[in-house]
Amino acid sequence: MALKRRILLMAGLVAVLSAALPNMGSAAEMKYNLLPGKPQAGKKLNILSVVTPQFDGLMLRDKEFTDMTGIETEWTFIPFGSLQEKISAEGIAANGAYDVVNFLDSWGPPNSHWLMPIDDLMKRDGISMDRYPAAFARSAQFEGKTLGFPLRAHPQLMFYRKDLVPNPPKSWADVIKIGKELKKTNPDIAPLALYYNNDGNRQNLFIWINFLWAAGADVFNNDWTAAFVSEAGMKATEDYIALHTTHKVTNPSSLAFVEQDARQSFMQGKSAMIPVWWWAYSGFYNPKSSTLTKEQVGFTGMPSYNGVTKTYAISMPFSISNYSKNKDAAWEFLKWLSNPEMDRANAIQREVAGKKIVNNVVTHISSLKDSEVNSANDGIQAAAWESLKESDIMPQIAEWPEVGDILSAAIAKAASGGDVRALMKEAAEQSDRILKRAGRIK
Repeated sequence: MALKRRILLMAGLVAVLSAALPNMGSAAEMKYNLLPGKPQAGKKLNILSVVTPQFDGLMLRDKEFTDMTGIETEWTFIPFGSLQEKISAEGIAANGAYDVVNFLDSWGPPNSHWLMPIDDLMKRDGISMDRYPAAFARSAQFEGKTLGFPLRAHPQLMFYRKDLVPNPPKSWADVIKIGKELKKTNPDIAPLALYYNNDGNRQNLFIWINFLWAAGADVFNNDWTAAFVSEAGMKATEDYIALHTTHKVTNPSSLAFVEQDARQSFMQGKSAMIPVWWWAYSGFYNPKSSTLTKEQVGFTGMPSYNGVTKTYAISMPFSISNYSKNKDAAWEFLKWLSNPEMDRANAIQREVAGKKIVNNVVTHISSLKDSEVNSANDGIQAAAWESLKESDIMPQIAEWPEVGDILSAAIAKAASGGDVRALMKEAAEQSDRILKRAGRIK
């Protein structure tokens, strides 16, 4: 009887192991940390995304995701200029119309109440934010929680005309010197395209904050009072404005320019230099949008200020809506969408599903340092990696859009000839009132 029981127990153990082995094998075979067995098969995800060739490349690959998981996807693409309003509307509607949403990092804090933290899921599935440069990782986090993955993220670079600027600037003093020389040798071409317009997206702060940080100043003090009115901050702001008002090396239309206008000025041969996001590179020599050839376009790191280089980095994370009825399926999608293999392939392959895709944007450190990625993109990722070593992001607080709008208005008025110090002091007073009202300043 004892022998018979042992035989039965052994048979039962073998049966249990046999049942478990296929699952173990499936788990080992699943790529991108996806769960085996297609537990979310039959679900359909609605994805809200900004319009960009980078995300076209991802969308055109999503048949792989559906084949692996059984989850269908439906993408809705929105131009950047309309995306903030759309994101705000989704948060107010609270109906889960979109399971996964794409947004600018500075919009994250005021919308954080409806964006799902993913830290526990990352821990469960062995994913670390250390795969991203520090500034990119921070841009997708708020109050110690990770709200998504920074899938579209940008460092700043200085682009210049090789035929007009044989020695690219290393400092803003160099920019001024080169600009004044260009005004003599090429008077029909503005030396520098900047964007001082108060456009509602706070773009005129993008270069200003490089000056501020390099001067050792910041936007806020530790107690949330305005730090940009320190003497170092004031001097940095004056020097940023002086590019237009004193040295006059900027395009005369820079007061009216938003970033897109500045890029157009460079592409149409009307400006010789532009500090802007790295993604603009391919458009600068695209014959459909530019008068320039690839041989004319060069890039280098952002100029230093007073011997120090600090740059602003930006990202557009993808997050799961707390209102989604398909959160588990949405997490599977985020894992697939953010995997390093896809990041790499999307910057190397120039055709996806029969459509031409030109994209140099990557967000993983491994891709930034990858020799094949750099070879396919003229080494721009290596230049970006150097820029990102000393990068930071805008303040991640819910009140930032309101404070940023005040600063943006002050910068625009200063560039129009206003008193820099008076305008910044007024902006500091308004900022302090906002943060007192919010309870940050005691």
